[in-house]
Amino acid sequence: MFFAVSFNLIVLTTDLILADYRASFGNFMVATVGALVAGKAVLLANVTPFMRRFDTAPMIRPILFKTIVYWTVVFLVRFLEKLVEYLFAGGTLSGIPEYMATHFTWHRFAAIQIWIFVLFLVYTSVAELNARLGDGKLRKIFFTRRSPEMKPSTPTADSRARRSAD
Repeated sequence: MFFAVSFNLIVLTTDLILADYRASFGNFMVATVGALVAGKAVLLANVTPFMRRFDTAPMIRPILFKTIVYWTVVFLVRFLEKLVEYLFAGGTLSGIPEYMATHFTWHRFAAIQIWIFVLFLVYTSVAELNARLGDGKLRKIFFTRRSPEMKPSTPTADSRARRSAD
């Protein structure tokens, strides 16, 4: 299921980007600016008092809540940045609707927003898991060697038979 959703998401976003013939791939500065916008969104969202409202709930609630808050802040900041860009280039307030309908690259904007949502979902999942395990435990799990007495798990004939019976 995971790979089916992931690969279809890649196809969808690629199609959205390709629909805009002016889009270019591999632009390092665009990726860096996008990362800065996402960082701004996290910083802005983290200073608000309501971010801790689901801390005692099952882990899925704070993960989804924070992901949606982060995504929304990034959406608004990116949208406002485009409007400010337009206004500084000589646009007028009365010309905003026309600019949004004719010059704004909606396909590219939507594709980036989809990936930002997925990335924030992964980010908040790992952050919440780290908080629940205890600060530093996740790092220890990922970056320390196993003790010699811990052997890697290999399926035995017994466990394979049990799985096939299920």
